Amino acid sequence: MPHAAIVSLREAVADHIHDGDTVAFEGFTHLIPHAAGHEVIRQGRRDLTLVRMTPDVVYDQLIGTGCAQKMVFSWGGNAGVGSLHRFRDAGEHGWPRPLAIEEHSHAGMAARYVAGASGLPFGVLRGYVGTDLMAHTPTIAPIQCPFTGETLTAVLAIELDVAVIHAQQADRQGNVQLWGLVGVQKEAVLAARRSIVTVEEVVDELEARPNAVVLPSWVVSAVCHVPGGAHPSFAMGYSERDNDFYRLWDEVSRDRDHFVDWIDTHVRGTADFEEYCRSAGIRQGAGRV
Repeated sequence: MPHAAIVSLREAVADHIHDGDTVAFEGFTHLIPHAAGHEVIRQGRRDLTLVRMTPDVVYDQLIGTGCAQKMVFSWGGNAGVGSLHRFRDAGEHGWPRPLAIEEHSHAGMAARYVAGASGLPFGVLRGYVGTDLMAHTPTIAPIQCPFTGETLTAVLAIELDVAVIHAQQADRQGNVQLWGLVGVQKEAVLAARRSIVTVEEVVDELEARPNAVVLPSWVVSAVCHVPGGAHPSFAMGYSERDNDFYRLWDEVSRDRDHFVDWIDTHVRGTADFEEYCRSAGIRQGAGRV
């Protein structure tokens, strides 16, 4: 089996994320791949369909910089603080460009990921009955159980061009290990044609851990050593959630000019994540200074 390439984040994004791709930057409160999202902004990708169960600050940044033309999701917000103001501005006023949305429940999105990871055309669940989402969302449809006759809900499998995740460790062959609070990272990678994993450290050998998720190298396209690459979210065992940054983002993102100045200074105006951390006053891997 081929090994995943261990490359710079700049190389990984250039090689694997293209204009018009369907991309998931997955993470659930924990291990959110912010550094990878910033590199997509630096490289000026356009017309992306962004997929995620819980889009938060990094999606606000991708939307506000015009990278996205559509978002597929089940909940969106600046967790613990409030709204995503760039997301709202795009949806309500079309700035910086109109944004199409496709909304699901958490259970529906999870079923879609599992179906994609399993190579099945759709997932099945009991959700959505009694809601009007079916009337507005073409990827949701009623289906009758062939055994009981019960009416269930089918959801179209998610098929990604690229899955992007952050993890704690990879070994030198490109096998990846993540642990702690995880979401659908494994399913996203298995549902994708290509995948990029940023990691806290590259080790000679992965240490066995209870309940860890291990992704073998043959399902990973690129591994990038980016310590602290989940900031302002956290990586269990490596960094803590930077709650001050989430509160700061609410202020930065409310005003278009303030947002553009911040992005131009700290993201577009920096060469990589390490320089971004210096520019924004962030101690890499350990929260803001």
